[in-house]
Amino acid sequence: MKELFGSPGTKSGLILRVGQSLFAASSIGIMASASGFSTTTAFCYLIASMGLQFLWSFGLACIDVHALKFNKDLHNQIIVSLFVVGDWVTATLSLAASCSSAGVAVLFTKDTDICKVETNFSCYMFQISIAFAFASWFLLAVSSYVMFWLLASI
Repeated sequence: MKELFGSPGTKSGLILRVGQSLFAASSIGIMASASGFSTTTAFCYLIASMGLQFLWSFGLACIDVHALKFNKDLHNQIIVSLFVVGDWVTATLSLAASCSSAGVAVLFTKDTDICKVETNFSCYMFQISIAFAFASWFLLAVSSYVMFWLLASI
């Protein structure tokens, strides 16, 4: 079987999963610490989506650590198909949450004066959190793409 960058049970796969987890956790932490985030549904959805992505990516990172430590092969059809479905579901949810939050952030900063008038909104923190969410989604998209091709090659 071909060894693809980011496939499960490899160091590159572990790096991708740890990166996804760190960016998702950073996005959650920054958004949760920003004042006024709970008044916007899109920002709450971003926290929920990044929470799911963190749990998924951290769980798969733990599986990668176990596979690397005990030299296990994770390239069987059942495991890879489970990873494909999980990656595609979390990637879709993460992209939707990131895009909706980015749209609301643009509305707040460019189209209205909410960020200038409302002193209890942390608009810059919203933008930083959304940037981390997009970075986490990008790494997840790479993993999803690799898992799809790995499933096709099994």
